[in-house]
Amino acid sequence: MPAIAKVTKEMIIDAAFEIAKEMGAENINARTVSQKLSCSTQPVLYHFKRIEDVRIAAHKKAVEFHINYVTNISGKYERPMLEVGMRHIQFAAEEKNLFRFLFHSNYYTSVSLSDWLTEENFGSVFSILKRQAKADDRQAYSIFSQIFLVTHGIASLLAGNAIVYDEAYCIRTLSHAYFGIMCLIKEGESL
Repeated sequence: MPAIAKVTKEMIIDAAFEIAKEMGAENINARTVSQKLSCSTQPVLYHFKRIEDVRIAAHKKAVEFHINYVTNISGKYERPMLEVGMRHIQFAAEEKNLFRFLFHSNYYTSVSLSDWLTEENFGSVFSILKRQAKADDRQAYSIFSQIFLVTHGIASLLAGNAIVYDEAYCIRTLSHAYFGIMCLIKEGESL
């Protein structure tokens, strides 16, 4: 008789991540995860004491997925910062359920914007930005955080179905934000 496939903690996290992606994080529960894995609820409850712990693990996986998605710079746009912003917006348009799980849930409550927008998470982007803008660390953070706020506003509206994706509009808006911030920095304004 063949051995029964063992359900691992990683398999449970992957299944919960897929549920969040396909149906929304509110649908992550022992039953849906076990259905996704074609097993009973016992392995889910064995590896995780609470279903909330499954959601937290799936959220962590979604964070990593999002950072990889937005920092995968291909050179499609003329400026790397524009591409990062556009990828965040495209993520919201393409992965609405994950975007809402990441940014419209209570799983980021203990993380401030400055804690999240770090070189640890966006190192390659910060180094490109510092070179491109001829900026020091503080200026690069200011530029990045200001552009992120504009970008995230557009992305949130898209994920909430309040607007329709319009690439030309997004490019124009992000370009105006970038050049406005650069102008302020050149004039010596503190952001």
